[in-house]
Amino acid sequence: MIEFDNNAFFARPSRRRVLGGLGAAVLSQALPPSMAGQAASFGRNQIEKLLKPLLITENPALWQFAVSVYEHCIFGRMQAAEPPLKHPWLVPGGIYVGQWIWDTTFLTDLVAILPGQQDFIRGVYANYWEFQQRWNLAKPDYAQGMIANFIAPDSGPPGFTGKDWLTFPAYSQAPLLAWGVERVYKRNHDLELVRAALPHLEAFHDWYWRERDLDGIGLVTVGSYDGIVQHARYETYDNEVDLDTLKLTPHPGRKPGEQNGSWYGNIYIPANTGYLLLSEQSLIRLAEAAGEDALAARRRPIVARGTEAMRRHMWDEKQGCFLGACRDGLRKVATATIGGMVPLQAGIPTARQAARMARALAGPHWNTPVPLPSVDRLTAEYKSDGFWRGDVWPSSVYQTLEGLAKYGHRKLAAEQAGRLLDNALKVGVSEHYDSQTGAPLGVPNLGMSAVLLTIALEGLSPRHAIRVA
Repeated sequence: MIEFDNNAFFARPSRRRVLGGLGAAVLSQALPPSMAGQAASFGRNQIEKLLKPLLITENPALWQFAVSVYEHCIFGRMQAAEPPLKHPWLVPGGIYVGQWIWDTTFLTDLVAILPGQQDFIRGVYANYWEFQQRWNLAKPDYAQGMIANFIAPDSGPPGFTGKDWLTFPAYSQAPLLAWGVERVYKRNHDLELVRAALPHLEAFHDWYWRERDLDGIGLVTVGSYDGIVQHARYETYDNEVDLDTLKLTPHPGRKPGEQNGSWYGNIYIPANTGYLLLSEQSLIRLAEAAGEDALAARRRPIVARGTEAMRRHMWDEKQGCFLGACRDGLRKVATATIGGMVPLQAGIPTARQAARMARALAGPHWNTPVPLPSVDRLTAEYKSDGFWRGDVWPSSVYQTLEGLAKYGHRKLAAEQAGRLLDNALKVGVSEHYDSQTGAPLGVPNLGMSAVLLTIALEGLSPRHAIRVA
């Protein structure tokens, strides 16, 4: 694993006092947990006033974009507590009714910029820990520790209701929760959040390795306890090309039967393996910050094993990325997808491999007018607006480009991030985009697409300069 410079990661930054005065006082009182459901009624002028002391940019268009992100993706997505969610929560929007793992991590990162929101964020994550506890009481040992891909309110529509939590959803999602908690901690240094999260995060990670690394080699697949193949795909990129031949089998370590159905995928995938290793690294740093050295020590060998396994079994020099691997014989799945690029964020590739990935990302296979497509552009499966089959998702682009920049390929990352943001400023925030025309696709202002603002805040595109005061 490449060691990035994290010396300033947990350091409380020295900064000028920009949070005093009326703006911050109003902001710190604007969203007490009991009033989170009223956030959607905030007017744009009010949101702009609240953000003015917090974000700095000389680009008027980017400022209006930031206000829109907070208006529609943050304040417009805050929900009051509703059974079985005991705390206020964040909904992605559109057809997605519930609190999703994926979206929540990107949204709480931006909520943490706002002062006075520690209790709100603690409650958002406590919803997950409380689900996990309820799940553990109702499920056998092998299933304990899971956190479902979304937690829905009882009033949700069919398929999205908390009343079905024992049977649906029967699967998880990209394991980014520890990374999300770490992002919050970087911004507000809330050790209470960290300490409350640690045992639940470790249990979640233990479940993931136990129930998704079926052969104990450091790679993870997808699965679903209801045995529905498409539900297993929902644990990652729903319609990704390298899972077209996915089948579910019993766990090889347990006897088939009622307690071991056909619930486990036959393909190890680079995206979720990379995300789990990314979150393992976050879990280690969070444990160190909380003085939980034994926990950190338990996780380090796991990261080393998974990193080595990805490099050995998934790396493909010809295509310049990581590929899925069939569990039977570890034969690589031929088609390259964006899931083979996102491990950059976790520091999985060697420096030489990362340089090869940079060349691939700069070339005709990946460098579409709006970067980066969800599948290699020169494959037969590519369609510029295809759902995870050629379209562009801001979250996976962010994860790829942030990693690329960390490896030193900042010029390429800046150029591609700039084109993505240019398109977003022109057509607005959307679930995904056509990789040729940039046309918005799917749900407008979807929660996880708020990461477009994160791309700008992290300076990945110097042309789109905005920063936290």
